[in-house]
Amino acid sequence: MMMEYFEQLEDGLRKAIASGQASPRKIYSLEVARLGKRLYSGTNRVAWCGITAPFDLLGAMGITSCFVEFIGAMLASTGAAGEFIEATEHIGYSSDSCSYHRAVTGAAIKGLMPEPEFLIGTTNPCSGGLAVIENLAAHFKKKLFVLHVPQDESGKNVRYFADQLRDMTAFITDVTGITPDPEKLKMAMTNTNRTRSILAEIYDLARGLPSPVTSKELSNFGIVMALFLGTEEAVNVAEAYRDEFKHRLAAGATGRPKEKFRLLWIQNRIQFKNPIEKLLEDEFGARIVIDELNDITWDPIDLDDIYGGLARRSISIPFNGTIEKRVSHLRKLAKAYQVDGAVNPCNWGCRQGTGARGLIEDGLKEIGVPVLNLEVDCVDSRKFTEGQFRTRLEAFVEMMESRK
Repeated sequence: MMMEYFEQLEDGLRKAIASGQASPRKIYSLEVARLGKRLYSGTNRVAWCGITAPFDLLGAMGITSCFVEFIGAMLASTGAAGEFIEATEHIGYSSDSCSYHRAVTGAAIKGLMPEPEFLIGTTNPCSGGLAVIENLAAHFKKKLFVLHVPQDESGKNVRYFADQLRDMTAFITDVTGITPDPEKLKMAMTNTNRTRSILAEIYDLARGLPSPVTSKELSNFGIVMALFLGTEEAVNVAEAYRDEFKHRLAAGATGRPKEKFRLLWIQNRIQFKNPIEKLLEDEFGARIVIDELNDITWDPIDLDDIYGGLARRSISIPFNGTIEKRVSHLRKLAKAYQVDGAVNPCNWGCRQGTGARGLIEDGLKEIGVPVLNLEVDCVDSRKFTEGQFRTRLEAFVEMMESRK
């Protein structure tokens, strides 16, 4: 099922691009499809990981790696997640737990998760994600290595985590027999740094007034691009976005004709098909110009201290550390992009999405940015009712209008 989906997706995108209908989003989506094919081909060495794993390091060792939530999101986008979520409910999983993780677990139960060669768990951004990795390791009877991500860079935390990454590399060598090639590793980090530099340009361009981006173009972008770091393909995707945004700004053309309100989207987007982004843009003139995870929070990787650089990168992500650090990051984005409001999809069962909503709302309110908290399951479309969300969006837009 999933292999067929990714094959058809790749074929359609490849033909569209070849026929002159290329766009940055299509080029990005093509790499998503190719990653899906590699995961499901049965011919690649696969590792299921936590979100903060060093995917460029794993790629340099010839491992196709991916965070498990990617599969939950893909199942949601195809409209198939409900069947797999139900499979977990039948064996006692709470319907209040994260549906990204229940969808992944259900896929494993039903034989839809490719068997990995090993697994890399991460203690950040959530304990639920680590629990899924542990369950998958038991399900497939494969070895697991857990990265304990420090909450900040104080004391000897960077050295501590860099040593863990070295131990992880030794673990992979023990499992697969593959030893890291220093030249391949340096090449991967060079590509990572090139991509990082271009991503910084993209986000800087997106701050323009009006912004050259549409609400859809950079959805889920920052978190998924991490899977492509270390490759030439990541550089190509980033260049396509940068060049298109430069072109639009030079031509005086933006993503959409209207930009009455500028919005910050907190955490991830809703993964199944829904009308929210179209409603915001077409009916209310409200454009999502920045997502929380579309930001560069780490310095270029020092090629003479690769493990130290990777450690700092993992520690730096906004979901790691205290909620005060995360709120500070959101406030920085809100000011830099001059947003009129923020939308927080409080994914059920998610401590990042729901647990911190009050503190995030208060923190943004202090700088004059109102927050719309949406009680929504971002993966399970069975609980979505368009009428209710339309009413909430209308009220939020009216409130922003009154502040103009």
